[in-house]
Amino acid sequence: MPDDLLEFVGGPTSYAPGWLWLGLALLLLVIAWYAAVLVATLPSEQLRRIPAIRTLHSRVLRYRFTRTVRAITRRHRSGELSTEQAGAALSRTLRSFLHQATGRRAQFMQLRAIAASDLAAAAPVLSALGDAQFDSSSRADVGVLGDQTEELIRAWS
Repeated sequence: MPDDLLEFVGGPTSYAPGWLWLGLALLLLVIAWYAAVLVATLPSEQLRRIPAIRTLHSRVLRYRFTRTVRAITRRHRSGELSTEQAGAALSRTLRSFLHQATGRRAQFMQLRAIAASDLAAAAPVLSALGDAQFDSSSRADVGVLGDQTEELIRAWS
């Protein structure tokens, strides 16, 4: 290359090695971001099959659903939800959790079917929630039922 052309374009330049490492770090960050988005959008059924992610998925599910149970119980205590509404919301939350955690379609199962399946540990709580939801003469304490629901979700493996 002629010397005058090298002077025109600024001459041969060398870059500090820090720029290379910064570029590689940003590239790895973008790859990690895409991987995280891919994993976060996978259905629970597939996440339960991936050994490295199964434990993390289980923890996130338990955290998310216990937070929902606490919010329902808090709304009931503040008078925002009636006993029937809180019982229905807690039952729906527990059934949704069971579906996400096990793949069983607990939302559509009758209580007897739940009691006879691998979801049997949830049957007593679901029965009490059903009483709170459908029996107006029931003396069900939604606070206690919320605590039981939360404990069941936390202890689920």
